[in-house]
Amino acid sequence: METPREKEHLLSLKVMRLTKPSFVMSSPVLGEPQDVFANGTDGFQDVSPRLGTVPGLPAASLGELLTLPQNFGSIYLGETFSCYVSVHNDSTQTVKDVLVKTDLQTSSQRLALSGAGATPQVQLDPESCIDEVIQHEVKELGTHILVCAVSYNPPSGDNMYFRKFFKFQVLKPLDVKTKFYSTEDNLVHSDEVYLEAQIQNITQSPMCIEKVSLEPTAEYSVTELNLKPNINSSSIFGDITYVNPMDTRQYLYRLMAQPPQGSERGSFTKGVSSIGKLDIVWKTNLGERGRLQTSPLQRVSPGCGDIKLAVLQIPDSVTLQSSFKLICKLTSCCERTMDLKLILQNSVKGLSWMGISGKQLGKLGPGDSIQIELSVLSTVPGLQVRLQIGCSNVWAYLVNSWENWGQEIASR
Repeated sequence: METPREKEHLLSLKVMRLTKPSFVMSSPVLGEPQDVFANGTDGFQDVSPRLGTVPGLPAASLGELLTLPQNFGSIYLGETFSCYVSVHNDSTQTVKDVLVKTDLQTSSQRLALSGAGATPQVQLDPESCIDEVIQHEVKELGTHILVCAVSYNPPSGDNMYFRKFFKFQVLKPLDVKTKFYSTEDNLVHSDEVYLEAQIQNITQSPMCIEKVSLEPTAEYSVTELNLKPNINSSSIFGDITYVNPMDTRQYLYRLMAQPPQGSERGSFTKGVSSIGKLDIVWKTNLGERGRLQTSPLQRVSPGCGDIKLAVLQIPDSVTLQSSFKLICKLTSCCERTMDLKLILQNSVKGLSWMGISGKQLGKLGPGDSIQIELSVLSTVPGLQVRLQIGCSNVWAYLVNSWENWGQEIASR
């Protein structure tokens, strides 16, 4: 967008984005030695060589020349936007009080990049110019508008003013997915949890990932599990740090809850808790640096009711029409004492409980655990994955039941 009277201005404004050049790409048309236009040469030959092709490598599409960008282009989130602003006096007259101001308009705010509160230049002679380089780390997605405004006083004394607008898009460079895993034995009152981060390159060119680190909050400590043990802490990905477009890498971290004052062991907060942030640093194929930090990662503690059931011992295979033993562990997850009663339910084919249903297990205090030994009879061959067991609180008349918590193979 330009003002209607731009042709009458004594000054001209030019803006060029500062970015790395790119290699000239070509699509070679190869001919075999027996073709007429091969001229008796051995091996393949580019029928129509283009400017910048590498001598001796006719099949290479990557040239040896560099080309500058032809338009403003797009920029990715986390990269540094750089541009060169030049105001030139095209006239034969000297102008005074020249002030150049640049702002960046995003979808949510307007940022002053230069010129805010600056002192105007006293005068600008003919064929002279005012140059400046502007840099800004992009932190928002979507449409951005660079607004360049110039004000000055010509010899006539009238205050002149004009603006130019340059629009560009800020795209998402990475797709980050996270998932939390709790250890089986420490599902409740756990002091450790594992974080898996999947990072996918969704740009159109390869990138070199320099660093992926987890910055935990003060309540947690982190151990990176992406290094080879006893090998000078080298990465499990080796020396190759390139990630091609649409490729994904997985990173694993172990989080430990810091013990509170006066306690030897920490535990993760129930409900929703903030774990920390992922800090990702990368470079493009020509060295342009980018950095992205995720929003605080939220973890929702898994719920398991008032009682947690864990299987301590169960055989992998058993003989058909024979009984086998399994050992379970019941842990109280509530803040009150419970008087438990064991309920055995034969609701599926293939496995039958052997024992007395309704047996009293006694009282179980907050955080306490008890072990119980049960007998099961296999009646159908094959893989059995469903068993149902329940515990009821005699005082509160509440029933906790579990299904699909064990599996075994019955053979003849």
